[in-house]
Amino acid sequence: MLESVSAIIFTALTGIVIIFQGCLAAGVPWGKASMGGKYPGKYPKRMRVVAVLNMLILAFVAAVVLSEANLMFPQLNKISGIGIWVIVVFFVFGTIMNTITPSKIERIWAPVALIQLITSIIVAIS
Repeated sequence: MLESVSAIIFTALTGIVIIFQGCLAAGVPWGKASMGGKYPGKYPKRMRVVAVLNMLILAFVAAVVLSEANLMFPQLNKISGIGIWVIVVFFVFGTIMNTITPSKIERIWAPVALIQLITSIIVAIS
């Protein structure tokens, strides 16, 4: 049960980040809350493409977590056992980076990344 709840929480938070990345890709001027605040305001076109790629990667990451928790995407079970640990490591770094970012507004993502880290660990060890 804890594994399923953790995977759902992880996926919901990832969905929020995907929406945020979609807003950046669409030109919403929230660049200060991403990438260390390097692109305040609207992202340049190149970074909008990066935001779309981030959305795709994050969707795949959520699918791997759901697969490892045996909630969805059974076709990913062959890679989810290793993939979940890659995700855990990714969110270790994501939590650190969002904590030490020079952009104060971007630090709002640190608790999100921390919860994603904790929930991905729960899924990994369950």
